[in-house]
Amino acid sequence: MFYWLMKYVLLGPLLRVLFRPQVEGLHHVPATGPVILASNHLSFSDSIFTPLMVKRKVTFVAKAEYFTGKGIKGWLTKMFFVSTGTIPVDRSGGRAARAALDTQLEVLRGGGIAGIYPEGTRSPDGRLYRGKTGVARLALESGAPVVPVVMLNADEIQPPGKLIPKIARVRIRFGAPLDFSRYRGLTGDRFVERAVTDEIMYDLMELSGREYVDVYAQKMKNQPAAPVAA
Repeated sequence: MFYWLMKYVLLGPLLRVLFRPQVEGLHHVPATGPVILASNHLSFSDSIFTPLMVKRKVTFVAKAEYFTGKGIKGWLTKMFFVSTGTIPVDRSGGRAARAALDTQLEVLRGGGIAGIYPEGTRSPDGRLYRGKTGVARLALESGAPVVPVVMLNADEIQPPGKLIPKIARVRIRFGAPLDFSRYRGLTGDRFVERAVTDEIMYDLMELSGREYVDVYAQKMKNQPAAPVAA
């Protein structure tokens, strides 16, 4: 109930007036049935603007740290994500991450929309990074089509680390659904899962016009900063 209140009463109307969303290809999102929205990840606000534009409920996953923050800010962040049905994911991988995917599978089996960021974390510099294969497992196990979504300028509106977004027109583009039924029965094959993931990332690259880097974004974030020349 809180999800719909936020979308149509408490927050949605204000965001539409302030940010005047420009959306392309929204017709690619099916009106009914299970579907996966696979998006690039430029900003904290991605998880707000994409569900705002889609008429149906979108269930995203978010890093577990959003649910364990301290102080007033941490509590408000946690309550926002809990109230909107966001699923926490432990990014240490393995069984912890699998639990979040299993929950999203239940969403898809119930005919809903699952939102996922294949890169696994926000881009550190606006470029598109190597996708993790969780999105492929989700697609192969559910049989749901994958609709690629790109945030075109969210990093300009709210760069990582910036609390208050800049008031500007947000631009979002939805691509044609991707069908992976040809790989039916091949769930668990790591070569197939990598091929599916790379196809999704290629579409995100084409739709966004962003440079693609064949390295995981988290690895790039963990690299020490280069020394500054005197």
